[in-house]
Amino acid sequence: MAMTDEEYMLRAVELAKKGTGWTNPNPLVGAVIVKGGRIIGEGYHKKYGGLHAEREALASANEDVSGATIYVTLEPCCHYGKQPPCVNAIIEAGIKRVVIGSYDPNPLVAGKGVSILRDHNIIVDDKLVCSEECKSLNYVFFNYIKEKKPYVILKYAQSLDGKIATHTGLSQWITGETARNKVHMDRHRYSAVMVGVETVIKDNPMLTCRSKDIVNINQPARVICDTNLRIPFDCNIVQSAKQYTTYIATSCKEDDKCRKYTEAGCKLIYVNKNDSDNNSHIDIKELIIKLGQLGIDSIVCEGGATLNWSVLASGMVDRIQAYIAPKVLGGVNALSPVGGIGVDTPDKAYELEDYTVTRLGRDILIEGEMASEKKWRHSSTANYTYRIIPPAVRPRSH
Repeated sequence: MAMTDEEYMLRAVELAKKGTGWTNPNPLVGAVIVKGGRIIGEGYHKKYGGLHAEREALASANEDVSGATIYVTLEPCCHYGKQPPCVNAIIEAGIKRVVIGSYDPNPLVAGKGVSILRDHNIIVDDKLVCSEECKSLNYVFFNYIKEKKPYVILKYAQSLDGKIATHTGLSQWITGETARNKVHMDRHRYSAVMVGVETVIKDNPMLTCRSKDIVNINQPARVICDTNLRIPFDCNIVQSAKQYTTYIATSCKEDDKCRKYTEAGCKLIYVNKNDSDNNSHIDIKELIIKLGQLGIDSIVCEGGATLNWSVLASGMVDRIQAYIAPKVLGGVNALSPVGGIGVDTPDKAYELEDYTVTRLGRDILIEGEMASEKKWRHSSTANYTYRIIPPAVRPRSH
């Protein structure tokens, strides 16, 4: 019995997921070719710079594809990048029908791919079959293209009474192994992990993905916010900088001091100090925009209370992940996840919408999108001005 359009598209969605962690800043895309009620070819975008899903599917076909239907989770591209246009491959192969699950918001595509295919007498079904599933694959990509900034996740782990460490400063481990494994899987999924220099000094982390559930790991770039370049030269981050991409965001202009770190393999990003913060820390907005210009489409902030407040107050956070362990630490001087000055009144609190609650072993994860009115958006890379995007035009992740 032949499968339905929805079933073929869901197969393409599952294929697309296999590229997770490898395609950034490109989208996740899957494709399935069907002829005579049978799947004769399928593929997905495996790695940034590699063949796109449509070409992978065409190359895998075990018979002539002329007259066949191809199901693609994202509108086929029509421009030259690291790979030639997929619409060309579809036309040349003699595909008769194309079913897409979502439009590509990239201005270089944005409906043009569909138009070109139709101009060549190919039937295009753009009713967006399984649109929610297809869009959910690429909330990072859609954000990166539309907003011209990385998708920023603020992540922290806390006890039941809201502490991220004991009064002595110890934090390993508040959550259990299942929750920590989820964190490592996200390090593979997203492009970069960001912490403050105090976290490096106290914990001496590696900030790498060490999940046992991922066979082929793509390590994230590591971003250290270090206004005055205080990061210890003998720490794990610096000593492994030639092995793992490492950025140090700093306001330090001392050439001799900076040279030592660059020679060790670190990439230094100069960032101005934040005027509204008494010039004590780097400007987080400026840093995030610069990271986006370097091709980083997503960032997981795993910092302490000080950095967490700076990132949150910058208005650049898109999602919050709060891991909560069923234990109480106590301590009037024990740190909470978010420091800084905080909000003046409860009605000014940063809120989540569309959030979920997930059980991870003995812990829970509360995760959701930042409420629209609390999100500021970049509108000019030249002068770093920002505007509020109203809910009606805000890109949504699913």
